[in-house]
Formats: sequence, structure tokens, C-alpha cells
Amino acid sequence: MQPTATVLVYSDDANTREQVRLAAGHRPAADVPPVQFLECATLPAVLEALDRGGVDVCVLDGETAPAGGMGVCRQIKDEIFRCPPVLLLIGRPQDAWLATWSRADAAVTLPVEPVEFADALAALLRTRDCVNA
Repeated sequence: MQPTATVLVYSDDANTREQVRLAAGHRPAADVPPVQFLECATLPAVLEALDRGGVDVCVLDGETAPAGGMGVCRQIKDEIFRCPPVLLLIGRPQDAWLATWSRADAAVTLPVEPVEFADALAALLRTRDCVNA
């Protein structure tokens, strides 16, 4: 049986979480493992999931309220030992500098464009595989 990668998806919007699941599909690229999703709608749920471990990549919605994905990204990069790579969903391309400030490993704009998203997620999964090897 092939191992799976766990992708944490943080958004207060169920539609955004669904866009992420649909864009990634069962496997975002042929050379990465199949993915399973762990959905979180609140910051405490994100922190609890990361404390338990086993998360390979985080997808954080920068438009979530009250704790936006950019602030959450910066927080987890500071507080979580061996923090998984983060793919940040930003509202507009001009917000890319905020993604840099938050220390996100990659960023894509909303609404989620399936090919761009799957490519970015697969790249982070490849990076994570190298770290764990």
C-alpha cells in the first residue's frame, strides 16, 4: 500500500475548502503520494492538528476571519518545530509581499485555479519528501 500525504486545509469558508480538495484531487501529480485532507475552520483546530503531528503540507486561506492565514502562517512558522511547508491562498496577486512576510513557502490566488494549485501543492509535497528522506 502506498503511503499518503496529509494536507491540512484551513479556511472558515467551506466552499474554499472544497475548491482546494477538488483542485488537488486524489493525487496532485503522478510523482507524489495520494493526499488525504484534514479540514480546519478555526485557529485552535489548526494548532491542535499540528501539535498531534503527521501533517505534510498546510494550505492556509489568507482571507479567513478572524485569524487570517497569513498571521497563522507566521505564528506556526515561529511556534511549530519542523513546521510543514505552507501554501497560502491570497486574495489578489498584489498580496504576494504579505505571503513573503508570513514566511509562506508558496502562494496562489483565490479563487483556486486547479492546475496552478495542484502544481504548487505537488512542489511542496516533493520538498517535504526530501526533508523526510
